[in-house]
This record gives sequence, structure tokens and C-alpha cells, in this order.
Amino acid sequence: MRLLFVLAAVSLLAACQPAGPGPGEHGPGFEGGMPPPPMPRPIEIKAVVVTMFEMGEDTGDKPGEFQFWRERYGLTEQFAFPQSFHDIYLNREKGVLGIVTGMGISRASSAIMALGLDPRFDLTKAYWLVAGIAGIDPEDGSIGSAVWADYLIDGDLAHQIDAREIPQDWKTGYFPLFANEPYPENGAENVARNGEMFQLNTGLVDWAFALTKDISLTDTPAMQALRGQYISMPNAQLPPKVMRGDHLAASTFWHGKLFNDWANDWTRFWTNGKGNFVTSGMEDTGSYQSMVYLEQAGKVDKSRFMVLRTASNFTMQPDGLTAAENLAAESTGAGYAGMRPSLEAAFVVGSTVIDEIVANWDTFQTTLPGNE
Repeated sequence: MRLLFVLAAVSLLAACQPAGPGPGEHGPGFEGGMPPPPMPRPIEIKAVVVTMFEMGEDTGDKPGEFQFWRERYGLTEQFAFPQSFHDIYLNREKGVLGIVTGMGISRASSAIMALGLDPRFDLTKAYWLVAGIAGIDPEDGSIGSAVWADYLIDGDLAHQIDAREIPQDWKTGYFPLFANEPYPENGAENVARNGEMFQLNTGLVDWAFALTKDISLTDTPAMQALRGQYISMPNAQLPPKVMRGDHLAASTFWHGKLFNDWANDWTRFWTNGKGNFVTSGMEDTGSYQSMVYLEQAGKVDKSRFMVLRTASNFTMQPDGLTAAENLAAESTGAGYAGMRPSLEAAFVVGSTVIDEIVANWDTFQTTLPGNE
């Protein structure tokens, strides 16, 4: 009888207690009733170096865009980055991070987005430097040159009719989205509503160019021999230098005079005559589009984004060759005479800017260069 009374009392007491958590009801991160460990504080990043490809290993072999930064800039701390193309590397003392996005607009845009959303890093004050190789318009400059971009123009967003079917009075079958012919005259400024063109922070580009314009760049006999073939193009025959000019990004590697004419027309159209096509590549409009979205999410400051492209090859053939002949020649062992010098230029010119940012971080953390 006494046992039954005790059991009844225990049951009554239990019924009066608030219900406890059931299995899996402790909330996110709780195990065994213990609170989750605190998240580590994000690492503050001062600058991100954006490269697009590497030849093989990151160190010790034939270099791609990343290798000189990895070896010479102390990017020794590795962070796994399975959500993108390549692991990322950090110089913690300097606060400089290096990334390899992979080639093409889709890989670049997804890599920048993945990094911008990575909780391990605080990128809200970081400066971004694209440091990659490019083709160069021989009407404007020579291989081995380093070119700071003001405008990024997308060469993929377009309408196209095969050249064999275009009207006889059309210059090209490749024309802007939502137009019915090449380069329509609408009496107003062309507005890039779909990411066809982005303008970078002019003040920051002014500063970067002024800081680096007198840097001496590598020249070689092979480069001299190649540019000597461009007899009718005086700028192609000049030694390499630091320049300023606009960049066209397209996922198709194009080559030849007619495409070069298209690139110039396309750039003039989307910049309303303010820009000049100088370098060609594959990724930068995708990278910058991600910056636009990341800024809207409070993750980055897109006004701190810079593009430095260095010329590994010409975008069209020299006098006396067809486009096909020149492209084939570039694919031989003697081709791309400007490849190694352009990789050197990207590091030498780019690291000058990054060094200046790091050395003056107390100022540049809150005030953009040129606005001090």
C-alpha cells in the first residue's frame, strides 16, 4: 500500500513539471545539453588577389597566374575551399588572401560569390585586385604591357545571326540584346541593364595607375621579334609599359582582325563612346557581378575592386598572316612570347599596389586611396 502511494506521488509531481526537450530538441549546435562552442572571429582581410588559372602545381614548376603570388608574397596558410575551384591561401601577417577562380565567367562569378559568403573571412574593408593575363589590341599597345581597366564590357550577352545569313549591309551578325540590328541609333545613351558593362571606381584606378605608371617592365628578344611583325601598327612595336584601357570579357577565346574590330565597336557602344577596347579576357564581368550582389548583402565594398590585365598575346594577326595562321603559330612552342613577361608584370605592378594598401592600412581601411 505504501509503495502504491509513493508511485502515485512521483507521477503527480512529474505531471506538474514543464515538458522537457525531446530527442533532437536542444536547438542547433547543442549536444548533451551543452551550448555550441563559439564561432571563431573572422579573419580581417585587407586585400584579395584574384587570379584565374595555374599551369600545374602552385609552386616550383611552370608558372600560371597564381604561382608568383604564392611563392613571392608569402601566401603560405592554406584554407580548404571545396565549394570552388582551388584552395585559397593567406598571408596572415599582411592580411592578404589569394584565390584561383578557374577560367571562364561562370567559374569566376561562383568563386567570388563563394569567397564573399565564407564566414571565415571579414571582407567588408578588403580591396580586390584581379591580376591576370590578357590579349591586347595591337592598335593600342604591346605584349608584356600592364593595363588598368576603367570599364569592364561583357562580350557574351548578345543576339547573333550566323555570318552566312546576315543582310548584306550589316557589318556583323552579332548585336546587342533586345535590338534588331547591329548598333541601333536610339537617340539616347545605351544603358547596360543586364550586366553588359560595368564602370570601376575611377578615383581608385587613377591612384593605382599613378602609383605604377613608371614601373619598368620585362622585355625580351622574342617579344621584340614578334612585335616587329606588326609593321603598320606603331603602338604594337613599342616596348611594354603600364597603361590604361578597357577590358572585354567573353568566354569564347576569339582572335583576328574582324573580331578585333567588333571588340572596339562593342566597347564604344556600351560605354557610349567613353571607353576604348585594349585587353581581352574571359572572367571579369562575372567577378564584378558577384561583387555587386555581395555589396547588397553587406559583405564587400565593390568600389574597392581593381582589374589589372597584362598582355601575353595580341588579339589579331600581324601584317602578312591570316587570323588562322597566326592562331596556329601562337600554339607552337615559339608562341606566346609575352606569356612569362606578362605574368611577371602582373606580380610586379600588382604587388606594388597591394604593398601600398597594406603599409597604409590605418588610412586605407576607412578612406579610399586618392581621397585622403
